[in-house]
Amino acid sequence: MVLRVAVVGGGPAGSSAAEVLAKAGIETYLFERKLDNAKPCGGAIPLCMVSEFDLPPEIIDRRVRNMKMISPSNNEVDINIVKPDEYIGMCRREVLDGFLRDRAAKLGANLINGTVYQLDIPTNQTDPYTLHYADHSNGDAKGIMKTLKVDVVIGADGANSRIAKAIEAGDYNYAIAFQERIRLPDHKMAYYENLAEMYVGNDVSPDFYAWVFPKYDHVAVGTGTMKVNKAIIKDLQVGIRTRAARKLEGGEIIKVEAHPIPEHPRPRRVRGRVALVGDAAGTVTKSSGEGIYFAAKSARMCAETIVETSNGGQHIPTENDLKLYLKRWDKKYGMTYKVLDLLQTVFYRSDATREAFVEMCADKDVQRLTFDSYLYKTVVPANPLVQMKITAKTLGSLLRGSALAP
Repeated sequence: MVLRVAVVGGGPAGSSAAEVLAKAGIETYLFERKLDNAKPCGGAIPLCMVSEFDLPPEIIDRRVRNMKMISPSNNEVDINIVKPDEYIGMCRREVLDGFLRDRAAKLGANLINGTVYQLDIPTNQTDPYTLHYADHSNGDAKGIMKTLKVDVVIGADGANSRIAKAIEAGDYNYAIAFQERIRLPDHKMAYYENLAEMYVGNDVSPDFYAWVFPKYDHVAVGTGTMKVNKAIIKDLQVGIRTRAARKLEGGEIIKVEAHPIPEHPRPRRVRGRVALVGDAAGTVTKSSGEGIYFAAKSARMCAETIVETSNGGQHIPTENDLKLYLKRWDKKYGMTYKVLDLLQTVFYRSDATREAFVEMCADKDVQRLTFDSYLYKTVVPANPLVQMKITAKTLGSLLRGSALAP
């Protein structure tokens, strides 16, 4: 018995899953519709991802060590990384995704330039799943219709996942990320050499934040919101462009992008021998909106569970086997999601609470705890005195901003 696995979606999630499976000698098929695809996204990755996923230096465009949090009243708080070897990595998704996808293929995954349209689900626990897909390898956008039979399917095909629909995984609320890539004159770009900016305020997002993130030779300027309305999103983008206007003078828009981002996990993430990972599963965090690391990590954990429970591909894993991945995931990261959900609920609901949030970010202990949690994806236990100080600081900021008022 040689296990056959189809991974649908060739972003960081799909490629990370395919890499683990291919390394284990499992027959792996990795589907990606557009091999030059780049999901609209801020492109920030934590330091732990660079080492954990063996990313070479050329994948990272900028090593950001300074952040500016900018409040609705334009109060600026500088948040600087102190340790010399720490940074937030800024990358272009087309570069990162291409690298991870190519690496999976070199390790033995069968990379298929194709669009999966349909998944036929078997009526028992051993018959194969049948994927119906258009093969675009001849360069034709329409493609040639083909089928593939596999034993396990990993859905890594994003917020609009067809695999999720096929297994009736249920819907979730989603936000919209809208972003313009803007090439700046050299003297303007120098300002963003190792600096990223986050703006909060009703003018830039009623429930999230806006950003200016540096890339290789341009900045990504965007906003996110759960208000899924084109007119509103257009107004919010005008808001961030206005707030950052002086720093963006002379800039040229080179690309405009928009994409849905899940707001919480799908009701069902495993069904039968089909598992969802990344955006398809809903692994984006609240508050920060971070998705790249968690997408890749969820997919790696899923693939590792398949390798383990199938004894290296010697037999077909069951639904309960695949659900082991979810148990491990929820145990490791469940609290992180709850805390960030709470932070977004508390601090992003009005301009008063946003002012309080930015004020709180000026505290060095808060900064250290935040950076440690972000860079290394661990809940760092501050000593009790520091924890008490942070709690008092939080309450004090909220009270001064009238943020505790209903």
